[in-house]
Amino acid sequence: MSDVALVEKLVIKHRDLKKEIAKIIVGQDVVVNQILLSVFSGGHSLLVGVPGLAKTLMVNTISQALGLDFKRIQFTPDLMPSDILGAEILDENRTFKFIKGPVFSNIVLADEINRTPPKTQAALLEAMQERSVTVAGHHYRLANPYFVLATQNPIEQEGTYPLPEAQLDRFMFSILLEYPSFQEEVDVVKSTTSDKTQKINALFSAEEIVGIQQLIRRIPVADNVVEYAVKLVGKTRPGSTEAPEFVKNYLDWGAGPRASQNLILAAKSHAAVNGKFSPDIEDVQAVAIGILRHRIIKNYKAEAEGISEEKIIRDLLDNRD
Repeated sequence: MSDVALVEKLVIKHRDLKKEIAKIIVGQDVVVNQILLSVFSGGHSLLVGVPGLAKTLMVNTISQALGLDFKRIQFTPDLMPSDILGAEILDENRTFKFIKGPVFSNIVLADEINRTPPKTQAALLEAMQERSVTVAGHHYRLANPYFVLATQNPIEQEGTYPLPEAQLDRFMFSILLEYPSFQEEVDVVKSTTSDKTQKINALFSAEEIVGIQQLIRRIPVADNVVEYAVKLVGKTRPGSTEAPEFVKNYLDWGAGPRASQNLILAAKSHAAVNGKFSPDIEDVQAVAIGILRHRIIKNYKAEAEGISEEKIIRDLLDNRD
């Protein structure tokens, strides 16, 4: 099948996928869209939201609809790297046997990743980056496709271990999960307090997802779109001559080259699911907030004036210089 036909097929299947997910998940279209773009691009996502907004249910539903294995890890202060990677045990025959940990899955929900010490965070982040783990000198490949969705609770920061900026940079998207609207919450209450159960049908397989990720990589991008993405990222750096005055006033640090790479990959996915055979500048702008939100660091002045990362990124998108 040609790439053009594959993109056309993806548009139809993506539409069906959204309908399937909507059987369980009410609203949250932006969040679901960004998670799917991240999966199709082969990246990982950080989901930031207060407790009780159905983060686990959402990821479980998406994994079922994608036909992928799903595991959830609840991070706690006493969690050790071997608890998530796996460990060697002595079996009844007096030989060592490796018992795989929960990272061996297609989709891993790392719940409250900022609640666990840095060595356990690092073990997961290494698995994310290398797509493999090494235990007792043995190398084990992880499943393909492999997608980590880590959650952080923006409240209750006492006694937590915030991810350093270098580790945050390894997440393709930072997705903000907001409270539902009044009508959405009414629909949630109605659907979750009745005896009706919805069955989620698997519309994809692991092999199909890998094929989509390869298709996304093959999508051509015009030079002007790549240059726009690189210039946009460059403008977030306060020390750059291209940076507007408000960036120099409100940011300490800007995004690195990984942001430019992820902008283009996510723009390709955004274009493909919307039936376009090559991304344009609008596709880059559509994914910019989720890609850049966790990669820019505000200074004390921005904090004092209540300027959010989203406002800075929107001002950059509106900036025509």
